[in-house]
Amino acid sequence: MYAVLFDIDGTLILTGGSGQVAFSRTFAEDFGLAEISRDVPFAGRSDRAIALDLMQHGGIEPSDANWRKFQTGYLSRLPSTLEELNGRVLPGVFELLDRLTDIPDVALGLLTGNMQRGAQEKLTYYNLWDRFAFGGYGDTATDRAHIAAQAAAQATQHSQENGKGQLCGTMVLGDTIHDVRCGKSIGALTVAIPTGNADAAELRTSEPDLLIDDLTQTDPLLQAITAALNEFRATA
Repeated sequence: MYAVLFDIDGTLILTGGSGQVAFSRTFAEDFGLAEISRDVPFAGRSDRAIALDLMQHGGIEPSDANWRKFQTGYLSRLPSTLEELNGRVLPGVFELLDRLTDIPDVALGLLTGNMQRGAQEKLTYYNLWDRFAFGGYGDTATDRAHIAAQAAAQATQHSQENGKGQLCGTMVLGDTIHDVRCGKSIGALTVAIPTGNADAAELRTSEPDLLIDDLTQTDPLLQAITAALNEFRATA
């Protein structure tokens, strides 16, 4: 089986900043922090890493109890911010997922810094959640490489449970250098897409295997996956 792992924000969808608004409201209303620090980056990082950094910058103890408090508040606010703000599914996403689903022995998963419930809320809102069979999420890890390892383990388990044996390859698609780096940490073929905040020049510094304009450029992806599957079948 070949696993294709997608980042969410900036790769599959743009939410109009719904996640950041839910972050801000949670810190303001539940922690009394009127304004979150602009020195803490969001793109490509796990929700846990972002929240704990914001706590430290705001003079709030980054404890497990406060993380759980944040989770509850954030997840309760995210559905309303998704409705309030103008988001969209990025070009080519539905078509690419359809084409990948039609290829035997390809499984689709997620590799995201979002908490699992946050990922589900976002992708359900945009009619995408049911497209993915497994994933690695940002509930417990602050390091994207740990999330990548979790996603790879989930992919292997999914393959074995479906009688497909070991993976013959993995592809990671994302819009930040963090996506590329965590993909490399699990030996995946990495695909960078400048549809989020990073432009092509910044993404190129992380040396992705493929750099495409957006997900309407499906041919290089499908060719790489088909080649890996054909090579595996020839040697099996």
